[in-house]
Amino acid sequence: MRELTVTTIRAKPLAAKLFAPYGEVIYPRAAGTQFDINPYDPETGAEEASLILTNGTPRLWIMHLKKNGLVFRKLARHRRVTQCLGSLQGKEWFVAVAPPNDPGDGTCPELAGMAAFRIPGDCVIKLHVGTWHAGPQFLHDECLFFNLENLDTNKRDFESYDLPNEFRIAP
Repeated sequence: MRELTVTTIRAKPLAAKLFAPYGEVIYPRAAGTQFDINPYDPETGAEEASLILTNGTPRLWIMHLKKNGLVFRKLARHRRVTQCLGSLQGKEWFVAVAPPNDPGDGTCPELAGMAAFRIPGDCVIKLHVGTWHAGPQFLHDECLFFNLENLDTNKRDFESYDLPNEFRIAP
């Protein structure tokens, strides 16, 4: 019987520069009350995430997931939308990512460029179009996740790839 090979990827702390090849990090921003004059202009702010939601009807929903651990055997990507994910309960979670490649070529992920990140519960990640990903992964019994994608993402914009072996995120 063939022994299963396991590849371990050490999770990096989330930092905008480290995550840049795969997506963007949306950090909390101080805000006043509804009627305060806020000098920050999101239309000109360099810190705004670049969202692509024009290739379909945007869908904002809350995923309720049960414990799934830190082991995975598949990656997925979306070629028409920038998916945004974040924990709603302040719980830490993990994601494994591989760089986006030509969205129309049907190629496999660049496994040498795969990385894993520890995502704190007080921010959201935005994946670039075509970024391969496994997650959200977590060790809690259950988690709620904010998910912004397109209404038809799982039907018309979901490409998966079976990995050659099992991968494990090391916290």
